[in-house]
Amino acid sequence: MSALPLAAPHVLLPGDPGHDEELTGFQTGFSLRPHLIVAATSADDVRAAVAHAAELGLPVGVQATGHGLPGDAEGGVLISTRRMDGVRIDAERRTVRVEAGVRWGAVVAAAAPYGLAPLNGSAPGVGAVSYTLGGGLGILGREFGWTADHVRVIEVVTGNGELRRVTRESDPELYWALLGGGAALGVVTALEMDLVPVARIYGGALSFDGREVDPAAVVRAWREWTRSVPSTVTSTFTALVYPDIPALPEQLRGRYVVSVKLAFTGDAAEGERLVAPLRAVGPALSDSLREMPYSESHTVHSDPDFPHAYWGDGITVSELDVDAAAELLELTGPGAGRMAVLQISHLGGALAKEAPNAVPHRDARFLVRGLYPIGEDGLAPVKELHARVAAAVGPWATGRALNFVFGDGERTEGLFGPGTRERLARVKGTYDPANLFRRLF
Repeated sequence: MSALPLAAPHVLLPGDPGHDEELTGFQTGFSLRPHLIVAATSADDVRAAVAHAAELGLPVGVQATGHGLPGDAEGGVLISTRRMDGVRIDAERRTVRVEAGVRWGAVVAAAAPYGLAPLNGSAPGVGAVSYTLGGGLGILGREFGWTADHVRVIEVVTGNGELRRVTRESDPELYWALLGGGAALGVVTALEMDLVPVARIYGGALSFDGREVDPAAVVRAWREWTRSVPSTVTSTFTALVYPDIPALPEQLRGRYVVSVKLAFTGDAAEGERLVAPLRAVGPALSDSLREMPYSESHTVHSDPDFPHAYWGDGITVSELDVDAAAELLELTGPGAGRMAVLQISHLGGALAKEAPNAVPHRDARFLVRGLYPIGEDGLAPVKELHARVAAAVGPWATGRALNFVFGDGERTEGLFGPGTRERLARVKGTYDPANLFRRLF
């Protein structure tokens, strides 16, 4: 085997000190078994790793934070980008350049002093690059669109080991395919993208005890509410039974909690007026709706920040049928026999506008997500439960959302429409003809 042209500290083989720690990411439910790990600190490291893999015909995977599952690195080269953490703000141009390992929390913090915000998602610990390549459904999505719609420059190492600076003008097909096509065409080492002039939001969560307030009444009220709110409001309905464990606050242990979580870029007085119909549904278990600096926007969803084992999928739908929504609550609620997180996001607004990228299913009105912790009984009952969730919304399903496919990289149906899939395949044939990046369309 040829030697990898990198200094020894950058290359980790099984059994080497630090190897297992480098593999560890946020997702703990699946084991990765690459032939070697390249702990990249620069684009040159990435380029050398891809060239080495190409020479030996090994598959290549990428891991920044480990929220996804780079199964394409099985027996191959896993490029760990967590050390590539540079963030550069250009306040005058309202842009940010982020390297491959940057997490959204760092971007929010860097932009805040300038009264600017990125189009980040709900969790500050998620990697900004991988999130954006999958489309990027942000907490301000209905107002500003998909994060991928705001990318100006992509720095990427393609399958031949070449580092390219890609723009819409320089490489229109590669630019189109990278944004929405995920990690199937190369290793993106940096992105330059727009920031938006948002310094404060009105937002938070309005939560109800699902055993005291009818969960179906909450989701019905929320669905009707979404028909009248402006595109400056982006919201998600969630429902889950919290486990009864000491690690949780006492008021949450064992409770069935249904919530509406939202972000609104208008003022607090208008925000209060907008949420009044939701507050009228019944007595709240908790109400954190308030005006806040954008640097506190992660508190809207308060996603868990500790690694754990989970599986999940996301289904785009043309409509949220009230009977189907009630069935979803029955399937994932206290009678499920296991913890299941149901999330339904309101789409539309700027998310429906066309853009020169491969982000699909823009005509969907809602996104239904199921997220399931993996227990001792393994994956089979989790997948069986989700199959029933998918069947409940099947008549309205338009596809699946790449960013919310967790642990099921082999099932590609529904991720793209036929025309998009064929176009992606043509671009892949040009830039990764050896199929080093084994993810499929």
